[in-house]
Amino acid sequence: MAAPRRDTNRDADRDTGRDTRGIVDPAEFLARVDFRRPEPAEPLRRHVEHYWLIDWDLPEPYVSHVVPHPAVHIVFQQFEGQDPFVEVAGIQLGLFTQKLEGRGRVCGIKFRPGAFHPFAPRHPVSDWTGRRLPLTEVLPAARSSLDSVLTPPDESARVAALDTFLLGLAPAPDPRADRAMALVDLIRTDRTIRRVADFAQAQGMTVRAMQRLFSTYVGVGPKWIILRYRIHEALEHAESTPTTDWATLAADLGYADQAHLIRDFTATVGVPPTAYTQNTR
Repeated sequence: MAAPRRDTNRDADRDTGRDTRGIVDPAEFLARVDFRRPEPAEPLRRHVEHYWLIDWDLPEPYVSHVVPHPAVHIVFQQFEGQDPFVEVAGIQLGLFTQKLEGRGRVCGIKFRPGAFHPFAPRHPVSDWTGRRLPLTEVLPAARSSLDSVLTPPDESARVAALDTFLLGLAPAPDPRADRAMALVDLIRTDRTIRRVADFAQAQGMTVRAMQRLFSTYVGVGPKWIILRYRIHEALEHAESTPTTDWATLAADLGYADQAHLIRDFTATVGVPPTAYTQNTR
């Protein structure tokens, strides 16, 4: 396989926590909420991409939209007027929409794609896809302290509480999880990966074996991931480049033509690329 075509500037942003890929109209989002992405403790980094912390105090309601990544999350949540709760969020297939109002706080754990299964090995990750479930329904042995995660005003204390929670779960090593993580990362970083059959052959796998691995460890198939990362990149272009040549971008992303890209973008984000660009300026 050819060496991955990486965007080093975007990778640097991702490494330093500035990446907002997937957030619809990130400028508006960041103007409304306090959003941070601290790293977990070093022993957890093979499983966890990052934590994400959001605090808000809004004079009027705001609706956020995110084109989800192929990742499972554990989310500790406090909304004004509600009791705090924690849930496991499987991969959301469509646009994720959340209404925020008053004051609130969310502390999330974003697992690396393919890395959640060792924490709940009795079920394929596809069992959680499109679902949001109470933590104890997915991880019966998990012991979480909502107060320790959500109450401290100090961010470092919240991060330490998330570390303590995850370190207490201690999943067993799983080489197949490592394999799934590596395959998803290849899809994310290598634009030349366009067809599942070609990708599976290059990795010495049958298409069926790759699909089974992704269903068990990732939660969605490799084709879905290829398409989702294309949309993330198209969304980023729409936000950063008002004069984007959509025909050229479609070819660069591996689409047969511009119409296919526009159709996928519209179905995922809810508006065509040109309308999105106009609405976010």
